Amino acid sequence: MNLQLIRLSPALGAVVEGIDLARPLDDERHRALNEALLRHQVLFFRSQDITPLQQRNFAVRFGDLHTHPIYPQHPDAREIVVLDTDVVDLQDNAIWHTDVTFIETPPLGAVLAARQLPELGGDTLWASGIAAYEALSASLKARLEGLSAVHDFAKSFPLTRYGLTDDDRRRWDETRRKHPPISHPLVRIHPESGRRALFVSEGFTVAVNDLPEAEGQALLQFLFAHQSRPEFSIRWRWQPGDVAFWDNRCTIHYAVDDYRPARRVMHRATILGDRPY
Repeated sequence: MNLQLIRLSPALGAVVEGIDLARPLDDERHRALNEALLRHQVLFFRSQDITPLQQRNFAVRFGDLHTHPIYPQHPDAREIVVLDTDVVDLQDNAIWHTDVTFIETPPLGAVLAARQLPELGGDTLWASGIAAYEALSASLKARLEGLSAVHDFAKSFPLTRYGLTDDDRRRWDETRRKHPPISHPLVRIHPESGRRALFVSEGFTVAVNDLPEAEGQALLQFLFAHQSRPEFSIRWRWQPGDVAFWDNRCTIHYAVDDYRPARRVMHRATILGDRPY
């Protein structure tokens, strides 16, 4: 096996060379990629020619896949979310977020493939919740232990934008019924590496339990700003054929919305995880 890893920053990120994601993933490469994911938190693959079915097949080797309740699905593979700016308003991806934390078992990770890119712009940033947590003072780490926060899908999917038609309103109402606000730890322990990571994001976190509202909001605003510092982040400039695979349990990301009116199309497979603790 000739898998090569090129580190991109001290905090996170590596380019993986020597693998074709269109081919079935054998046990040896699966283990190697999982170890690389735990070590680097986000992996990038250049010049990959994969179909939606092949993307789904790659992702499912790491766990069951999530079907998004709001975003469109690819006709060839319903587990593939189609993020097409000509179809869906994606402005809420231009915020630091962790995907689908509004469910009981937020995703383990996601596999994102570039399908159509603007001539300029459309980069994505990732930041490490592990590096951000480890940079906190010992006293603040102690204060965060045992605290939990509320995650709400409506923060990034407001009814005012996602309920404009009768069908959209029915879909939104059904999603709200199935996914009421849910609480997760402010700091989660990674189930494989055992490392601690901040587990809050501007995309879905709305309140801190067990603190007065003003204190909770002040704490969240500090953590949002802290974890997005350049020291903990990396910026990826997409090229045709690029694929990214990230650990959603310990990272946040931000899709830069600087390319309108150009079109950007991405396909995402989302891998279900376990309940944070």
